[in-house]
Amino acid sequence: MPHGGHAHALLISGRIALDDLFPGLTDELVEGGAVLFDPGHDLLFHQMGSLRARFASGRCGVSLTRAYLEHSVRARVRALRNVTVRDRTLVSGYLAGGGRITGVELDGGERLWADFVVDATGRGGGGPTQSMERFGYPLPETDTVKIDVGYTTLMLKRRPGDLAGDGLLYLMSAVPPHDKRAAAAFAVEGDRWMVTLGGWHRAHAPVDREGFKEFAAGLEAPEMAELLARAEPLDDQDARKFTYPAAKRRRYERLRTVPAGHVALGDAICSFNPLYGQGMTVAVLEALELGRRLDRFGSTSAPMARSYYRATSKIIDTPWQMATGSDFVFPETEGSRPFGNDLLNSYIRQVMLASHVSRDAHRVMLDVQHLLASPASVMRPATFLRALRHARRSPAYA
Repeated sequence: MPHGGHAHALLISGRIALDDLFPGLTDELVEGGAVLFDPGHDLLFHQMGSLRARFASGRCGVSLTRAYLEHSVRARVRALRNVTVRDRTLVSGYLAGGGRITGVELDGGERLWADFVVDATGRGGGGPTQSMERFGYPLPETDTVKIDVGYTTLMLKRRPGDLAGDGLLYLMSAVPPHDKRAAAAFAVEGDRWMVTLGGWHRAHAPVDREGFKEFAAGLEAPEMAELLARAEPLDDQDARKFTYPAAKRRRYERLRTVPAGHVALGDAICSFNPLYGQGMTVAVLEALELGRRLDRFGSTSAPMARSYYRATSKIIDTPWQMATGSDFVFPETEGSRPFGNDLLNSYIRQVMLASHVSRDAHRVMLDVQHLLASPASVMRPATFLRALRHARRSPAYA
């Protein structure tokens, strides 16, 4: 998996949802070395030119590598008595008949019949879904936002005090439109730092060590360069790079005709700009919603699938609007610009500036970004007045 070796954020709502699906998972992950953190205090968030005000939020996040998370979840799934996992198996297309998907055909010609098929093949795995056209089912419209994101990741040894202020995570977002760079450092299992540097529209970090350090030294905040100067690399290997040209959202909820026995999930529906760390959490929330729809309908019928797509579109709406809205602060971004985006971004900037000095503003932003609250909470009169009052006190106000 080319993306698996880079920093991934499991949002707090995603951690809670995973514990619903797999009780005790968070405790199990922590026992294996994952790092618990308070996002208000332990996460140093440098946004719009300054660090957010630190405070004890009472929220609990978990930091770990995607490989460790997937290994733990897969072990839970493998332990189910009615589950068989077939590794290194490529699906080339669907089997269909009688108004439903009836199974899949493997690359070697073998056929697997099924009552229900879930397409979780990711943003690049559309081969099976493309075959639905052969059976008379239309493909969904696709919204595309071109962002030319790229980032590079390096693993470091971790010791107490490596990161300024004894932080356990560090995020630095761009200061648009002139600066397109981003950075992240996560404390992960194995007493390691996972450090990722990159940005939008080809502001990508080099893979060689010296170029990686030079990129960090050029960031508007010093914390990342200081971490790289303190912490020791794990080995002599260069960093690894990943590029992501565009975010895509497939509009299954707009289809009038969908087959029974089939749904898509995760990146197969919507692949977000990975710099915002939303993808894993949204996929978990979709899985929970699928379970609710199956329980409600008691079948894998076409009405169940349509109901599921309508419900997941509401799950996707908030993170999609947040991500694409932020992407359009860069004039190079191409795609369908959300209505009123410039006005909304101007206001959100005030709330971000207020979060540099106001714990209340920081809490509102934290809850929205972790999908624990609706974006409407940012627009409440109290938040609006607080933003206007505190934004001017930010050290980055201009």
